[in-house]
Amino acid sequence: MSTLKETLHADLTEAIRSRNAVVAATLRMALTAISTAETAGTTHRELSDDEVLKVLVKEGKKRREASAAYTGAGRPELAAREDAEFAVLEGYLPTQLTDEEIAALVAQAVAQTGATGMPQLGMVMKAVQPLVAGRADGGRVAAAVRVALTAG
Repeated sequence: MSTLKETLHADLTEAIRSRNAVVAATLRMALTAISTAETAGTTHRELSDDEVLKVLVKEGKKRREASAAYTGAGRPELAAREDAEFAVLEGYLPTQLTDEEIAALVAQAVAQTGATGMPQLGMVMKAVQPLVAGRADGGRVAAAVRVALTAG
């Protein structure tokens, strides 16, 4: 069974062979970010698949934000490039949760923690984050938690 990092390397080799510049550049960028994360700190270490996934989620978020910034600045060609890179990264990310699924997980976390209002937002977020890890943007989760705590 190959690791996610090995899969990225194999897909990069295939993209280079097929002369797919966007995929090759995106995978190089992702592997560079992974290498940077591996060498961060005092010692070099291999990242687990979960840690590699976190790096890919972070890189995907950067691409979405950059695309929105380019669109807002009237640079659709650069926004399209960022969108294409995000589409490549999205292939390696787990399926994103729907708003209904997030709301259900938040309701479960609220019931589990016994939270009754906004002062317990952090406690609920701490309980729900492991459940949604990599499958939902933190902003969407935080919004769902706020709705649940103000409604209840």
